[in-house]
Amino acid sequence: MPVQLSGRSSDDEGDEARIEVVPLIDIMFFLLAAFMLVSLSMTQLHRVPLALPDAATGVPDTKTPPYQIAIDANGVITWDAEIVTPGEITARLTAAKPDEETRVLISADEESRHKQVLAVLDACRSAGVEKVSFESRNPEP
Repeated sequence: MPVQLSGRSSDDEGDEARIEVVPLIDIMFFLLAAFMLVSLSMTQLHRVPLALPDAATGVPDTKTPPYQIAIDANGVITWDAEIVTPGEITARLTAAKPDEETRVLISADEESRHKQVLAVLDACRSAGVEKVSFESRNPEP
């Protein structure tokens, strides 16, 4: 006969402690939802603040282009919040192997120099990207 260390008799074997799984699942779903909401609130857009020019005849584009290049008022060109040159733009786009559906969005400040905008446009075209658009805002009515 085995030795019993507790004061319980052998008749009480059905009263073992169990771990309830349903409350643990509820807690895990709550934690998952909380972490998802916190991570969404921490998402920041890394864009250069620009004063976009008005365009009365602009057509809204519903598709988001995969490549967005910004030019600020001082002529500084940024790609994903990183300062680049037109040569680097051509190299990056060429490395991405653009096809006929590859699109680039150029966001230029209204005070930026025309020369910088054309340099970025030329860099995109040199890489073989034909679908290049410019970001603008609709004028106030």
